[in-house]
Parts: sequence; structure tokens; C-alpha cells
Amino acid sequence: MAVIHKVLIEEAIAQALDTTPFSGVVAVDRAGEEVLSRAYGFANRADAILNTCNTRFAQASGSKTFTAAAVCRLVEEGHITFDARMVDHLECWPSNFDTGVTVHHLLTHTSGVPDYFDEEVDDDFEALWARLPTYQVRTPGDVFPLFADQPMKFSPGERFSYCNSGFILLGLMIEQHAEQPFADYVEAEVFAPAGMNDSGYFAFDRLPPCTASNYLTDEGPDNPRTNVFTVPAVGQPDGGAFVTAPDMARFWSALRNHRLLNPPTTEQMLRAHATTGRGEDHYGYGVWIEARTSGSVIHRAEGMDPGVSFVSDMWTADDVSITVISNTDGSAWPIYRAITGAVAEG
Repeated sequence: MAVIHKVLIEEAIAQALDTTPFSGVVAVDRAGEEVLSRAYGFANRADAILNTCNTRFAQASGSKTFTAAAVCRLVEEGHITFDARMVDHLECWPSNFDTGVTVHHLLTHTSGVPDYFDEEVDDDFEALWARLPTYQVRTPGDVFPLFADQPMKFSPGERFSYCNSGFILLGLMIEQHAEQPFADYVEAEVFAPAGMNDSGYFAFDRLPPCTASNYLTDEGPDNPRTNVFTVPAVGQPDGGAFVTAPDMARFWSALRNHRLLNPPTTEQMLRAHATTGRGEDHYGYGVWIEARTSGSVIHRAEGMDPGVSFVSDMWTADDVSITVISNTDGSAWPIYRAITGAVAEG
């Protein structure tokens, strides 16, 4: 069982900050109570606006967890089942895709459908939008043409292969069954029940107050540029929601305490369904799963985009959540590892 020592965590963060420039928020909660919350750096560098513990941040692929929860809501409403074939539940299912692909396959990255940004062969997300300007990407349907004509990568269920397109397809299915835009459904059926009142799928050209800009430092730390031309204008089912650290704690609490999904569906979402090939990690439905040597099991949402670094977890049996969000490239992970190391020492 995890033992939380605030002083140890603070010392670990301070040591990590000695070698890791960090802009963002760090938060640790236990049993619904804040253990630690700290903000660093600027939300807007041009106007010298500081980040706060309630700043909204983009979370990149971390929002796949919300898409998975939304699919689980559809299952509970009786629209679909996890073993349902996608071809039977999505009118635009491409004829060149395998008809055996199920909802389960897409949720676990084991479908074999082609990925519009295949991270096994490409690492330049910004280059993708040379073909499709980011300001035109505002719905799941806008992403669909990027991969709909490509061949299957492998047969359904053959192996794990992280796939953004799979979650775009799930988002399209949500829209078809819910008869409303994907973002509206997630905000109503996931964010609202969880009490995530400050989170949403905000457009870059209509950001609400207290939202951080995101910065790339590829041209040097003293010459940062924002990511407005490197990610879609509106977040999609595979990533791009905006959240606050307190809202992430509320999400994990709602999920753990069955205020979001009933116990059987929650167990299905959080169960290890696929081996990822990434150390000892497994994958559930929209969540990474890590079993620690201490016996603790961590369910984790994570994401990286140009200018975005996000990781948030739930130590399920310990009633603990840790969230580290940064509005710069990659810097969330060293801070997160420092915190989890301090927790493990307890």
C-alpha cells in the first residue's frame, strides 16, 4: 500500500526541478483531499501571466481516457456492447477495413486499423498538418479522410499497436448513436457527472479564461513558439481536451467510487486487456496499467503533443491520484517519476 509523505514528495520535486525546466501544475490527492498542489511558470509568456493551480491545460492523448469512459456510457445505455462489430455500428465504416474489428479492439489498440499518425514509424506530428491545415480540424469527421483509404495494418486482435485512428472511429460511433457532437456528449456524460466543471473541448480561437498557451522550445528556450499551428483547432476523440489538475482528481474519484460508471463497467474499463510491450505496462480501455512491486496498481492517462506534456494517474487501491501537466514539451515526465519514486519510498 502506498504511504504518502508530503515532505518526501516536495523534496523529490525540488531535486527534479534542478535539472528539468518545468512550466505547469503538480497535484497529489488522497481520498478526495489535497495533499499537495503547486504551479510553476507562465500560462502566457507574452503577457507574463503565471500558471495557477486552477489553470486549464491541454492534455493531448490523455483524453483517450474520456473517450473510453464515454463508450462505456453508451454500453450502459444499451446502444452497443464491447464485443460488437464496428461495421454494424458505424455507417461510414470503410470497405477496406476488416469487418471483424470490434469496439473492444479499438479501445485496447489491438484493432489493426491504419493510424493517421503511426507512432511506430513517425515522430513528427507537426508535419502531418501540411496536408490538412489545423484550423480545418474541428470534428472527428475532419480527421477521418486522413486514414480511411489506407490498408489494415494487421488482423484484429493480433497485437497491441497504439492507434489514434481507432479512437477517431470510436468518436464517430459515439456521434452516430448519441445523435450529437462528440464533444457535447463527453462533456454531458463524463465531465458533468464527474464534477469537471472547468474542463472541455475548447477551440484554439475561442479559449476561455485561465487557459494556458502551449510552447515548443525546438528553436531554443529563449525563443519559444506556441503550438497553434501544430495541433487540431479543436480536440478530438484521440486527444486534445483541456483540463485542470483539480478536475483530474475529481475524474479519478468519480470513476473509482462508481459515480461515473457502474461497478461491472468500471471493472471492465480498468482491467488489463492487452500487453503493450512497454516494460510491464498493460492497457485497459483508454488507460495504461502499471503493477508496482509494492502491490499497488496504477491506472494512468498520459499524453504528449508539440508543446504539451501530461500524465495523471489513480492508485486504485490506495485512493491516491497524481497529476502533472506542463504547457511545454516533455517536462511532465521527470517530475512525475520523481513523485512516484517518493511515494514508493514510503
